[in-house]
Amino acid sequence: MAAPLHTLKILEQSQVSPPPGSVPTTSLPLTFFDLLWYFCCPMQRLYFYQSPHPTQFIYQTLLPNLKNSLSLTLKHFFPYAGNLICSPSPARPHILYTEGDSVPFTIAESDAEFDRLIADYPRDVQEHHPFVTNLPPTRTEGDARVVPLMALQVTVFPNSGISIGVTFCHMVADGRAFHHFMKSWGSVCKSNGDLRFIEKSMPFHGRVSIKIPCGVEGDVLKSFWDWASVEKEDLGPMNLKKLAGKVRATFNLGQAQIERLQHWVKNQFTEEELDTLHISTFVVTCALLWVCLIKSSQSMELTKFSKEDEPYFFAFVGDCRNRLESPIPYTYFGNCLAFCFLSVNRNELLGEKGIVAAAKGIGKRVKQLECNGALEGAENWMQEWKEIVDKYKFFTVAGSPKLGIYDTDFGLGRPKKTELLHTDVSGAISLSDSRENEFGVEVSLAISKAQMDCFSSIMEDNLQLENIYSGVRILGSLGLCIEEERIRWTT
Repeated sequence: MAAPLHTLKILEQSQVSPPPGSVPTTSLPLTFFDLLWYFCCPMQRLYFYQSPHPTQFIYQTLLPNLKNSLSLTLKHFFPYAGNLICSPSPARPHILYTEGDSVPFTIAESDAEFDRLIADYPRDVQEHHPFVTNLPPTRTEGDARVVPLMALQVTVFPNSGISIGVTFCHMVADGRAFHHFMKSWGSVCKSNGDLRFIEKSMPFHGRVSIKIPCGVEGDVLKSFWDWASVEKEDLGPMNLKKLAGKVRATFNLGQAQIERLQHWVKNQFTEEELDTLHISTFVVTCALLWVCLIKSSQSMELTKFSKEDEPYFFAFVGDCRNRLESPIPYTYFGNCLAFCFLSVNRNELLGEKGIVAAAKGIGKRVKQLECNGALEGAENWMQEWKEIVDKYKFFTVAGSPKLGIYDTDFGLGRPKKTELLHTDVSGAISLSDSRENEFGVEVSLAISKAQMDCFSSIMEDNLQLENIYSGVRILGSLGLCIEEERIRWTT
């Protein structure tokens, strides 16, 4: 499915800094939690906003306001304007902000079809990538590598709206901290410079409150330097070769569907078993998606050489802000995520109750995170993840339905759509809150068109098998539209 032809014209490339003299030179050492993301590709999030205003208003009023409000917001979220400094061992990597550091800010205009870009049906993944920009290239100063941490692009779609594309390095902050920044920027822009929202929810940059068990951080820092000594791809350009042949589609699971799936899964376990499991919206949604992905790849003969008892791995992260021995503020700016891995044998996942087996594995791991402490086995996370990637078939999720992504308002209302673009390369499933209903879940993924068609059919079969939904079913050539309590995927 080739992307339709459209033009993209770069109108302006500038730099946005915090207000002069507002931020002193500041160095923030990377913590244990930051170091874990060294090998992660740059994060890319794209927001689409429909505008009721004429295009002239966007150029004369909205764009200058976006830049001014960004400057005011960076005063408090200054690490994004800084750089990551990686000096040779044994020096600890750190984020350094100095006066004049800035975020690249690109303004572009496109004649792409706005309604197509915000649709849910499958489209070539490359359609969205012109609307995000790459990080500036890493440079060398003395014996240190200097890595820029954020780049922004605003694209105007005349008489339709705008998109805001954000690229940032994961080592500077996790999803909760990033969305705190985006909502703060949005509030300042919407209010024409009013900082009261930020002042009520100031980012916390303290590092001494991160208490890691003795020896754990040293082991991870050693692993970091062992791997960092090997030449690594630059954090800038995304490998577009990995996008060839993929389509992206979005599914919306409603609250009623999720609750029925949750109820059905719980009924498959005894009370004693349920005491060892955490069967939440996150758990049952991930279980459903994991099984549908495995079965669709099996149907496409993408896993024909697998052994029946081969372990398939699932990876996710858990927020540790309230799970550490000394809890840190909810507004902590940085990374504070536990790595969680689990495996289920292939034959169980492909069985009649594959969703139950998947939910049991994921639910047990979440329960362990809650009961055993967030840092159990932390000294092995980097090595364990590397081994899983090298040796096994694995699936991951990115994002979370709890981050309130659709609450990011720059004065144009809620986003019409938001996409997590780096998952096109990483292969992760993207989860977010739903733009359609308060307690729903929005799911996006990028796979081949043939597998996407198969995935859609298998998902419907699984939902029908468990009688999760009711309503009129209409199966289309590219997807399905289930009315009433429905998964929304319309052609």
